[in-house]
Amino acid sequence: MILGIGLDVVAPDRIVQSLARGEGKFEEHVFTPAEQAACQARADRAHALAARFAAKEACFKALGTGWGQGVSFQHVEVIEGDGGRPELRLRGAAAERGRAMGVRHVHVSLAHDVAVVAAVVVLEA
Repeated sequence: MILGIGLDVVAPDRIVQSLARGEGKFEEHVFTPAEQAACQARADRAHALAARFAAKEACFKALGTGWGQGVSFQHVEVIEGDGGRPELRLRGAAAERGRAMGVRHVHVSLAHDVAVVAAVVVLEA
């Protein structure tokens, strides 16, 4: 049974601008150390980070929390699963919210294009 669905679309240029400002504070606030490391050497670094940003936002929507109610960007992490397939790891308040909802599986799909990045998250019982 589907418990929540979230969709987010991001302009990678917006993420590039955010990364350029604030001496790395945006990156540290939004992305976990593992996410930063996974994207560091990528030629498409901005797109990869934008996709992770979109996945986090989509997850917040699926959880019904937005990035409030104690849930932060650090509580949702995009990791590389089998064969390079993206997966989401929930921690802290995001994991608590998922457990309270009865979430057993979190599905994520990421899409990249030159001008847009998108993510869909489905929470399943």
